[in-house]
Amino acid sequence: MTTTQSPAREVRVGHLDEVPAGEGRAYVVDGEQVAVFRHRSGRVSAVQAVCPHSGGPLADGQIDEDVVVCPLHLFAWDLATGESRNGQPPLRVHPCRVAGDGSVVVGAC
Repeated sequence: MTTTQSPAREVRVGHLDEVPAGEGRAYVVDGEQVAVFRHRSGRVSAVQAVCPHSGGPLADGQIDEDVVVCPLHLFAWDLATGESRNGQPPLRVHPCRVAGDGSVVVGAC
């Protein structure tokens, strides 16, 4: 049986309006850069902001509903699991949601 742990705490990083639909923005959560993405469907997701391959800025990458593609070497990672689609090390995935007041909340891991 798999259990999902809740983050120790949540951090409000900004307002949803700061992240255009289909794009990402980098924020700092407990000293770690986190890339927050606003999908065209309206949902949000968050992963570590630095590409494990070459340190690329993942918040500047292209996204669809499932993956982020690093702008430097076009490696892709699953936004839900952090698993690479190209044999690279996985990304750290952060729980992320939009609060009732429109602020984006990221789980600190």
